Amino acid sequence: MFRLSQYLQAVNEQSQNKTSRAVYGQHASGIKVAGPVVIWNLIRRCNLTCKHCYATSADKDFPGELNTAEVFQVMQNLKQFSVPVLILSGGEPLMRPDIFEISRHAKNMGFYVGLSTNGTLITEKNIDRIKRAAYHYVGISIDGMKETHDRFRRKQGAFDEALNAIRLCREAGIKVGLRFTLTRDNQHDLPALLQLMDDENINKFYLSHLNYAGRGNKNRADDLHHRMTRDAMELLFNTCWNDILHGKTREFVTGNNDADGVFLLLWARKNLPEHALQIERMLTRWGGNASGVNISNIDNTGNVHPDTMWWDYTIGNIKQRPFSEIWMDTSDPLMAGLKQKKRPVEGRCADCHYLDLCGGNSRTRAWSLSGNFWAEDPGCYLSNAEIGVADNIHRLQLTPWQRKKTIEKTSPAAC
Repeated sequence: MFRLSQYLQAVNEQSQNKTSRAVYGQHASGIKVAGPVVIWNLIRRCNLTCKHCYATSADKDFPGELNTAEVFQVMQNLKQFSVPVLILSGGEPLMRPDIFEISRHAKNMGFYVGLSTNGTLITEKNIDRIKRAAYHYVGISIDGMKETHDRFRRKQGAFDEALNAIRLCREAGIKVGLRFTLTRDNQHDLPALLQLMDDENINKFYLSHLNYAGRGNKNRADDLHHRMTRDAMELLFNTCWNDILHGKTREFVTGNNDADGVFLLLWARKNLPEHALQIERMLTRWGGNASGVNISNIDNTGNVHPDTMWWDYTIGNIKQRPFSEIWMDTSDPLMAGLKQKKRPVEGRCADCHYLDLCGGNSRTRAWSLSGNFWAEDPGCYLSNAEIGVADNIHRLQLTPWQRKKTIEKTSPAAC
């Protein structure tokens, strides 16, 4: 996760001779000070069937899901392992009858607790219960303005319901933000969504690049051309910096493409040259992709994954072993590579001048298109010249989607 606002706010504070805030998520030093953030898909059932769903959810019951007692038991181990953050997700987590019981228990244990929801089930009838749950943050997914969102969510009226949920949370004093997955089919709505933030007084925006996982894998032809990605990121950079200059405290975050950090550095060299060195130093401390290190995932049946996009690669199940043991076990070849300070990436990634800033980007994308964990990430939108790679370097040859025999550990949740 790339916390854009924190980097730009830090350089602005330095220019005003203030003490800069630390940027969360620094892992490149190799020093482990806490357990990973856990994104926890408590339920696979969902009332929607969105085009880009990585969990391939549906409105039906799925067997083998953790019960309340099992969830509480896992939480105890997570707390002992110094996990700081739980993001409760799905499916649609509000379809779990015990969601508020789970949320209260997590809060009482001292976790930072976030709720990731499509928003359609947040109404006047349950907003008081959501307020009493005291989530630190509620992220509501939105895929564009009304027509675009309803088409992506495959439900007429889904946009109005999500917007109503945002307003209800805001009026209840709950920190709420927009979660937007960028694709070729909705990039034209990005400026309008940023305006919606102004109009509705929303203070957080999370932009996720399309990753090749779940239903998103089946729709990978919809991924943005690199030029469109660059345009979107420049708009986000400019919006964030303009906010800071005008005293706004909105938060902008991106995910699933760690080339964003390198692109910010290139943007800073052009637009904020006096701050570029500081930004480069902060980005180097951050280290880029945190899958298998600072970011983890537990799915609805207890399978543990290196992050939320690896649902078809399981490193263990918490019904059989504690999460802490699973997470630190480097006998798994993927986890062993992810935990290396310099990952064994290949192709453009291996020769990239900024490998220490982005960590090799998304290994999920590389694997989905090549069957190789360590192939170059096809989602990198930076040119060879920008990353210091010769044009004649061996490039990733995209082959039909496949899985190597050594990594056939398919999760039931990915079926």
